[in-house]
Amino acid sequence: YADKGQPHWSDVLKKRLATPTKVNEKSEEEKKAEVTELFSKFYTEWRGGSSNDPSYKTIPRFYFKLPAEDEVLLQKLREESRAVFLQRKSRELLDNEELQNLWFLLDKHQVPPVNGEEAMINYEAYLQVGEKAGPKCKKFFTAKVYAKLLHNDPYGRISIMQFFNYVMRKVWLHQTRIGLSLYDVAGQGYLRESDLENYILELIPTLPQLDGLEKSFYSFYVCTAVRKFFFSSTLFEQIKIQDILACSFLDDLLELRDEELSKESQESNWFSAPSALRVYGQYLNLDKDHNGMLSKEELSRYGTATLTSVFLDRVFQECLTYDGEMDYKTYLDFVLALENRKEPAALQYIFKLLDMENRGYLNVFSLNYFFRAIQEQMKLHGQEPVSFQDVKDEIFDMVKPRDPYKITLQDLVNSCQGDTVASILIDLNGFWTYENREVLVANDNDAGNTADMDDT
Repeated sequence: YADKGQPHWSDVLKKRLATPTKVNEKSEEEKKAEVTELFSKFYTEWRGGSSNDPSYKTIPRFYFKLPAEDEVLLQKLREESRAVFLQRKSRELLDNEELQNLWFLLDKHQVPPVNGEEAMINYEAYLQVGEKAGPKCKKFFTAKVYAKLLHNDPYGRISIMQFFNYVMRKVWLHQTRIGLSLYDVAGQGYLRESDLENYILELIPTLPQLDGLEKSFYSFYVCTAVRKFFFSSTLFEQIKIQDILACSFLDDLLELRDEELSKESQESNWFSAPSALRVYGQYLNLDKDHNGMLSKEELSRYGTATLTSVFLDRVFQECLTYDGEMDYKTYLDFVLALENRKEPAALQYIFKLLDMENRGYLNVFSLNYFFRAIQEQMKLHGQEPVSFQDVKDEIFDMVKPRDPYKITLQDLVNSCQGDTVASILIDLNGFWTYENREVLVANDNDAGNTADMDDT
């Protein structure tokens, strides 16, 4: 402005404010409003822009304030608009009939020769199918998708079955995303614990493998299933829908739609009826006084009853308890940690208990504190205690931490030996298994050789 022979905006503002006015002519609010208006005007002009700039009208609004709790009408309007949006997205997905037509088109355009038992299709035929399949399929028939599925075929073709499975998987993911979003009350892409409970409760009747569950057990089943999701979540009170879709847990849960699921698959699936009944049955067996809660003494009989007293003390110090006793939900976290010690979430749970002073690392003192309890148990069982120095050196050799005197959680995860370290420090049976690993491997090999001879 000074270069153009005009006063600087700050000088104009100061002059305006310095102009004397009659007492009580304007209120403080009016003065503040005038100052703000002048500042906005001069600042906009100084930046070379204008509130009347036509480009402002073409920029879409990207932030919408959420309605307050007392704005009932706005909340209802938002819920309805979300429901309409999700319904529209659902209609954009391929239904069963359209998927069947797509399969027929792909099969009709297969390109010889057959690769083993797999029907193949080249890029030209692939584009022809895309033109005939309809607008809903357009996003699947791109060069990028084709390149993803292209492997080592000498003719540059892709497997029809692999492509169709890719389409099915995408459709399923979108269907599931929409289904989960219907339970997202806040509409922020998260599910609270109660939201996920409602989702699973309404899902139970659609899973044939859960037909035998009594309705009185539904609440315990839902709790068992939900804890699996939240145990691995980085958040405590909510879980991202995106994270639910990314993990394998939802696949395991929906695997229960298979009416012919094998017994082995059911036993290894946390969400199956046998698995849920097993976990709840263990809880009831541990609850000797039948008060619905577990004391430290009752929990000490968990598994092989060889968890150290020191570790159990830490469990009851750090985990949520009620008058010094553990409820079923807290017990589920405990079981998930001990049954999945290789998983990062389980290691995080155990590490927090081992890190008594909350320093973010384990040092020699921490290791010695927990291993002393293992030594005491060995004495009680008439075994010669192992030297801590030897065990300490073995642990540091296994983990190879970045700091030679401190072991962090990330060190345990990176080493892929975190489960072994945890077992050595908290469970006599786990330590005994590690200490006798060579003997156990030799016995397994001998058993295998004997079985081969028997077969011969």
